Amino acid sequence: MENGRIRVLLVEDNPGDARLIREALSEANFDLTWVGSLAKALECLAGNETDAILLDLSLPDSAGLETVSKVLASAPETPIVVLTGYNDESLAVAAVHAGAQDYLVKGEVESNLLARSLRYAIERQQLALMLRSMSLVDELTGLSNRRGFLTLAGQNLKTAGRLRKKMLLLFADLDGMKWINDNLGHHEGDLALQETAFLLKETFRKSDIVARLGGDEFVVAALEASEKGSDAIICRLEQNLADRNAMENRSYQLAISIGAAIFDPEFPCSIEELLERADALMYMQKSEKKRLKLASDPAGAYPG
Repeated sequence: MENGRIRVLLVEDNPGDARLIREALSEANFDLTWVGSLAKALECLAGNETDAILLDLSLPDSAGLETVSKVLASAPETPIVVLTGYNDESLAVAAVHAGAQDYLVKGEVESNLLARSLRYAIERQQLALMLRSMSLVDELTGLSNRRGFLTLAGQNLKTAGRLRKKMLLLFADLDGMKWINDNLGHHEGDLALQETAFLLKETFRKSDIVARLGGDEFVVAALEASEKGSDAIICRLEQNLADRNAMENRSYQLAISIGAAIFDPEFPCSIEELLERADALMYMQKSEKKRLKLASDPAGAYPG
């Protein structure tokens, strides 16, 4: 930012849409630069400081997720807010998965929403960059550690409250960790933790917060996830886990117990309260799995 003004690069090939966006930001504290192609955008990013990018997904020289990937490669530390037409919303969501901070639907953009989305995108990006320079990363897995998670997830919770959006908090515990360490050694235990971290990163969006709280406990925070959406996410995680177990030649099956809690802006709570709720639900699932395991295997073999 320069003199307190936010420098925005608008990448949009439609002059009419560009004019509407310029008008929407005219009374806010923004300096807007408009280009009409990906090539011009990359040229501009190479030679100018930019605080945020408003990116259309349909350009004369690029379309779809490839557009996001090329811009991210050129400006990895600059937040991207995607612009999409009504028929491209699913593609825009995929763009967020690929690393964009947010997306806006053309025709629904008004001044306050646009300005707020840009400011929140910059805020989230700055937090992410701050974490990279602080000791908030788990050395074994490369995920955020507990402190990093509380910092980022707390910010996301505030954003969810302001935007009246729901947020999913998923608490995951690696089953059988003690058995792995005692029978196969701590090196194998570390590999199991790293494999679990990789599985979670592969399952969730880049914009979601994935962390290792410590020991065998992991947590994920995902904005704009409802109760119905959380069921689908858990099913996807379980399927990915099954696929990975089928591929790997291990002497044990990787298994995870899961608890999920939803933040509802109508009934606000703290990130710590969400963690407690998800942890309690995870413990209930783990206890039930142990009960069933003991019933079928009284000798007490590996519980995973």
